[in-house]
Amino acid sequence: MKNIPVVMILFGGSGDLAHRKLYPALFNLYEQGLIHDNFAVIGTARRPWSHEYLREQVSDAIHETHDTVDENELKAFASHFYYQSHDVTNVEHYEILKNLAQELDDRYSAQGNRLFYMAMAPRFFGTIATHINDQDLTGSGFNRIVVEKPFGHDLASAEELNKQITASFDENDIFRIDHYLGKEMVQNIMPMRFTNPMVQNIMPMRFTNPMVQNIWCSKYIKNIQVTLAERLGVEARGGYYDTSGALRDMVQNHIFQIITLLAMPEPKDLSSASVHQAKQDLLKSLIIPTPDDVKKYFVRGQYLGSDTTFAYKQEPNVDPESTTETFVAGKVKFNEGPIAGVPIYFRTGKEFKEKKNRIDIVLKHINNPYGQAHSNNITIVIDPTSEIYFTINGKRIDQPGIRRENLTYEFSKAEMAKVPDGYERLLHDVFVNDSTNFTHWSELKRYWEFIDAVEDAWQKENEAGNPAIAQYLPYRMGPKEANTIFESPTEHWIYE
Repeated sequence: MKNIPVVMILFGGSGDLAHRKLYPALFNLYEQGLIHDNFAVIGTARRPWSHEYLREQVSDAIHETHDTVDENELKAFASHFYYQSHDVTNVEHYEILKNLAQELDDRYSAQGNRLFYMAMAPRFFGTIATHINDQDLTGSGFNRIVVEKPFGHDLASAEELNKQITASFDENDIFRIDHYLGKEMVQNIMPMRFTNPMVQNIMPMRFTNPMVQNIWCSKYIKNIQVTLAERLGVEARGGYYDTSGALRDMVQNHIFQIITLLAMPEPKDLSSASVHQAKQDLLKSLIIPTPDDVKKYFVRGQYLGSDTTFAYKQEPNVDPESTTETFVAGKVKFNEGPIAGVPIYFRTGKEFKEKKNRIDIVLKHINNPYGQAHSNNITIVIDPTSEIYFTINGKRIDQPGIRRENLTYEFSKAEMAKVPDGYERLLHDVFVNDSTNFTHWSELKRYWEFIDAVEDAWQKENEAGNPAIAQYLPYRMGPKEANTIFESPTEHWIYE
C-alpha cells in the first residue's frame, strides 16, 4: 500500500513518547510512501502550542534520531502536522477537535479515515474513548484506535476500559500496542518455530526449521526461561511505579506476549485471525495459580541501595513502607499446546547487572556414553543485540571429555541498521490494518486473570502483616530466592 489517506489524532502530542518514538516512526513511513500526500496529524495536549511550534518539535525529533535528513523532505512532512490545545475532560474541546479533523479531511482528501492514538497517561484513556463516542469524532471511512499500555490496572478496570472503547470501535479496529511485539527477535519466534502454513494446502509441507519444530514439544523441552532485565532503577518514575510494580508493568504485557508466542500451537495460516485463534486456543488452557502456587513458585523483591544509588524505598515519590515489587519471578504452565505441562519460568526487574532481554529454551538431558554433558539450549537474545544461538556439546581437543559450543545466528551491523524500530513496524501495521502483532481482548482478559490471582495472594500476605518480599543488592541478578521456584532440583537459571 502507498499514500494511505487518513487524519491521525494524537492525544499526547507534546509528550515524550510522541517525540522519541512516534514522530520519527511516522517520518520513516512518510519516506517509504506509506503515508504521503493525503494524511494529516493533529497533536493535542493542554499546552498552548501553535501549529508552527509543533512542527518545530517534530523536526527536532527527526534530527535527534536520524543521522542525515533531506531538509526539503522534512519540511514537507512537518507541514502535515497541526496542533490543538485540548483538555480531555472538557466536552466542548472535542467539538473543536471534530471540526478541525473534518477541515483537514477535506483539505487532504483523507476520505473520512480516522486514526486515534492514546499516548497520554492511562487514567485518561476511558475519558477519551467515552468522548470520542458521545461527541461523534469518528469519520465516515475507517476508524481505528491505538491504545498504549497499561490497559487497565486489573481485570475489572480493563473490562471497564474495554467497554468504553468498544462503544466507538469494533474489536478488529482496536490496536492494543505492545512495542515488544515489534522487536526483530520477538518477530523471529514464529518463523523459527513453524512450518510455512501459507503453502500447506497447495503443495507438500515446507518446513522453515524442521530441526527446531521437531523438538518443540514436551518430549524434548525441559523448561523455558524468559528474562527481561533492566539495568536502571525506577528513577523519576517512582510515583507511577509504586502503583504498578514489576508484575503489572512487565509480566502482564511484555512477558505474556512472549510466552504466548513460545507456547501457542501452529496457526492454520499466517492471517491475523488464524494467529489470534491459535493464541486464544492456548490461553484457554492457561493454569491460573492458587495461593499455594504463588507461595511456592513466585518471588517478589525490592532492590537495596549502594554507595551511589538509592534503595527502592528511598526513591523520590515512593512510599517508605511500600510493598511494591521491583523484581518478580514466577512460573507459567499450559494444559494444551505443543509444550503442554512444560514449565515456563520468567523473571524481570530493576537494577540487574546489565540490560538484557533473552529467552532460553532448555532441552532435556539424554543418556550418553561420554559422562557429564551440559544441556542443549536454544537462546534468543532480544536486546541489546539480536541473535539466536544453539548451545551444543562437542569433544575436547586436548583431553577427554565434553566441552560446550555455541552455534550462532546474528545480524551484521549492516543488517541491524536496516531493522526498523518497533513503533515504526507496528504503526505500519495499524495503517494497513494488520492486527497480528497486537493484543486481542480475549487474550488480554486471560492475562489479567493470571495477574490478579498472583496480586490477590500477595495482598492477603500484606494484610496479614507478613509479606515475603526479598531484598536484593543492585547490579546482580535479583534475589537469591528466585533460584527456589523451579519444579526440579536439577533446574536452574541458564542466564546467570
